[in-house]
Amino acid sequence: MIQPPAATLTVRAMQPSDAARWDEFVHACPEATFFHRAGWQQVIARAFGHKTWFLYAESGGQIQGILPLAEINSRLFGHALISLPFCVYGGIAALSEPARQALDRAAQEIASAQNVDHLEYRNLKPMHPDWPGKDLYVTFRKEIDPDVEQNMLAIPRKQRAMVRKGIKAGLASEIDDGVERFFSVFADNVHRHGTPALPRRYFALLREVFGSDCEVLSVVRDGQVLSSVLSFYFRDEVLPYYAGDTLAARDVAANDFKYWELMRRACERGIRIFDYGRSKRGTGPFDFKRNWGFEPQPLYYEYQLHRARAVPDHNPLNPKYQLFIKAWQKLPLPLANFIGPHIVKNLG
Repeated sequence: MIQPPAATLTVRAMQPSDAARWDEFVHACPEATFFHRAGWQQVIARAFGHKTWFLYAESGGQIQGILPLAEINSRLFGHALISLPFCVYGGIAALSEPARQALDRAAQEIASAQNVDHLEYRNLKPMHPDWPGKDLYVTFRKEIDPDVEQNMLAIPRKQRAMVRKGIKAGLASEIDDGVERFFSVFADNVHRHGTPALPRRYFALLREVFGSDCEVLSVVRDGQVLSSVLSFYFRDEVLPYYAGDTLAARDVAANDFKYWELMRRACERGIRIFDYGRSKRGTGPFDFKRNWGFEPQPLYYEYQLHRARAVPDHNPLNPKYQLFIKAWQKLPLPLANFIGPHIVKNLG
């Protein structure tokens, strides 16, 4: 790998005219993920109103590295500069060490200038072992076989039986044009778990900005939607990212069937990697993904503390949120969907 001299590098903020070549870099850079794509800038700005800095390091007219950042400033949850909120992966993606260092310096300078509590990188591999970290999240990624039946047989027996239960129940999967059916089951699902739902317009923006790379699959039976998942496609990967189920879904294993149908369809279109996404250790989703034969892989969330004295802990497992969760579950769903976006936009 050619390392350009640090002096030749210039760090710039992405402009709308840079979006195409930014995404060309993302698709070509091995370290980059779907969450490094340029479209996240307008999604985060338009859906939540947060200020963004999408930085790139350039040398000789060629992008050498990128760093998407967004600022969240909340009285309840603090003031942070994050790469990237609402995304499970982020941080710097670079082709050279000088580019990485230049972007890192720029981010730290912005964090200081904005007087944030902390700067956060959501890395797939460690970058700052000297910074405080959070050993809460893991990700689940696995290569899938080109043969559909081999993927079915690769699912551990008990979990495979649940998939077959859904098939025998006469479930079917459909690709939706919009997000309406998805949002109805997603919002109901998170409300039952006592957490605020992201706004409908956020999901509509994901579909608008990322087009065919953002897909909604719904599971139906007798015309009734039981389960739905919004997934991203990136290179040779599929990433089921947001999902929801109705109470009736459990009786016919619609959740299990949903992920099998996504895997089956992805296999048939030549997708090679199934990214089951982030889960917290010791939770039901963590166990569910392991039951599919996926092994957890560490995520390296690193924090440079500025005004803060400790790493933030804004998640439902924190005991101090238990009263809030119980109260939220009692709210009428329409009221929860109205209030929720004003809260969740600051959680990131």
